[in-house]
Amino acid sequence: MTTERKLLLTTRIPVRWGDMDAYGHVNNTVYFRYFEQARVEWIEQQGSRVSPEEPVGAVIINASCTFYMPVNYPATVVVKMYGGEPGRTSVMTWYELFVDGDERLYADGAAKTVWMDTRTGKSSPLPDTIRSMFD
Repeated sequence: MTTERKLLLTTRIPVRWGDMDAYGHVNNTVYFRYFEQARVEWIEQQGSRVSPEEPVGAVIINASCTFYMPVNYPATVVVKMYGGEPGRTSVMTWYELFVDGDERLYADGAAKTVWMDTRTGKSSPLPDTIRSMFD
């Protein structure tokens, strides 16, 4: 990750038995859920509600994940979320996923997060609380 980034949040998420797949490790789709949970916690910490009833909300327009080693139950994952310099309506976010008690990186990912007017489906300027985090 060569872009300048700022640590926004660190969260711990218990791995559930149902997160595993037939191979006995956390299914690849669940990593995106862990990143999503970190993103939701971050947005809510900034004073916004994540709800379809809100007039403006954050949506993802692209996402990626690189898997380095499998996560197995039981475990607690530690997700570190970073943000980059904001644009008019979006901010780039990055994620690092660890297992609690292990300093090895299990996965990393990225997502471009865009604020959207939920009534029109069009992009909306970033909330001031989000923009001010990068000043």
